Amino acid sequence: MKTIAKIGKVLLRILLVLVLIAAAYAAYLFLSYHRIGDQALTPENPASAEKEIRTGEELTITSWNIGFGAYESDYGFFMDGGHESWAWSKERLDANLKKIGTLLAEQKSDLYLIQEVDIGSTRSYQFDEREYLTAALPGLAYAWAQNYDSPFLAYPFYQPHGASKSCLLTFSKTGITKAERVELPIETGLTKFLDLDRCYSRQYIPADDGKQLVLYNLHLSAYTSDGTIATEQLKLLLADMQAEYDKGNYCIAGGDFNKDLLGDSKKIFGVEGAEYSWAQPIPEGTFDGFDISLVVPYDPANPVPSCRNADSAYHEGQYVITVDGFLVSDNVTVLETNVIGTGFTYSDHDPVYMNFKLGK
Repeated sequence: MKTIAKIGKVLLRILLVLVLIAAAYAAYLFLSYHRIGDQALTPENPASAEKEIRTGEELTITSWNIGFGAYESDYGFFMDGGHESWAWSKERLDANLKKIGTLLAEQKSDLYLIQEVDIGSTRSYQFDEREYLTAALPGLAYAWAQNYDSPFLAYPFYQPHGASKSCLLTFSKTGITKAERVELPIETGLTKFLDLDRCYSRQYIPADDGKQLVLYNLHLSAYTSDGTIATEQLKLLLADMQAEYDKGNYCIAGGDFNKDLLGDSKKIFGVEGAEYSWAQPIPEGTFDGFDISLVVPYDPANPVPSCRNADSAYHEGQYVITVDGFLVSDNVTVLETNVIGTGFTYSDHDPVYMNFKLGK
């Protein structure tokens, strides 16, 4: 009996220690949680950057969520049902980031909008991924906005995801005169520890007719309870764009909407059985009253998705969807848009592009 009592006391003490550790970690999460807020950004403008963007001429913009360089075709992320929580290795991350930079440079775009660029995260071995992309796109003006700065996530237990710092990175052949970070609303419950902070960045680029191109880089919320918060974020962005359009400026936004931009990607891409809360269609009426249009990269004759679910390595029949695209004000003429299909070789997203002209 004494032996049993001793064992009981030991187990009780172990349980108490575990409870104290859990309580201390919960306190750490709540005390360290913060939001970055609105910020003025500092554009980097090389001497070679053009002084004014051209109106009436065909221009190209490319947008890509690079998945912090980790989401190669054989990668599955733990928050999507997969196993991995970090990039495979430093060596593979380094090689993949270089390939991402090469593919971006090959597009020879006038503008680039890049999302999920880590600047010091456990999951990406503390790499500053901006260095890879600025090296791949030399001579372009750029600005970056920190999207989130999350505390240490001690899950999954076999390889804790850790702390994450990531940014939105915007490039332009024309000099950026002003750039700003604009905070977006997020959920206020425990989900905020998973969905992290959210923002969009706003860049001002002078046009040759005296107006400005206001360029927005966005990455809306994904890990939410029902997807409605991303709609609220979108409405805030639309109001911002409308205000700039009313001033006479040209407005283009692009990035990862975390919305089913086609409205029924399951049917279009033949994945009827899949349901994901982050992939809800944009509600009807969202654009009512705005002089802003949604531009979805889509060829009906050859539909190519822009994103896959990272529940495992990429395979035939996996849930795919188009969540990446653009918004334009009515004084921007869209000429062509589509997905640059790589088979999700470098990220769980493939790049999307849009050819356009400023003016009607």
